[in-house]
Amino acid sequence: MAEPTQYIPGVCNIGRAEVRQRKLLGWIMLVVTVGSWIVFSVFGVSKVWRLALFVPASLAATGFLQAAWHFCATFGVLGARNFGTTVGKTETIEQAEFRRQDRRTALWIITLSLLAGAVFAVAAYFSPF
Repeated sequence: MAEPTQYIPGVCNIGRAEVRQRKLLGWIMLVVTVGSWIVFSVFGVSKVWRLALFVPASLAATGFLQAAWHFCATFGVLGARNFGTTVGKTETIEQAEFRRQDRRTALWIITLSLLAGAVFAVAAYFSPF
């Protein structure tokens, strides 16, 4: 799939610089998630603490999903977009229908990320390692 270079309501609201940030977030949170799980296992921390892996696992999923979809969930909720070279510098989306479409996609990303975090945390809880 070609990398989108312009805003498409409900489909794409970030460009290359923002996508790079989301990938970085995904990788950092994945390392934090796996590293924490290893530390918990090595030091025999109570299994209940493994449920806390929900947070970094959800953030990792959020980063990777946003990068793959070229869509920032936060921007989608706030009615913004950014295809510039400066991360975080947004333009407001004026059309109400476009904002509605973006919110729907943002909620999908959030839902899938929370689900992925929950699945990982529960799997870590029941894991013998």
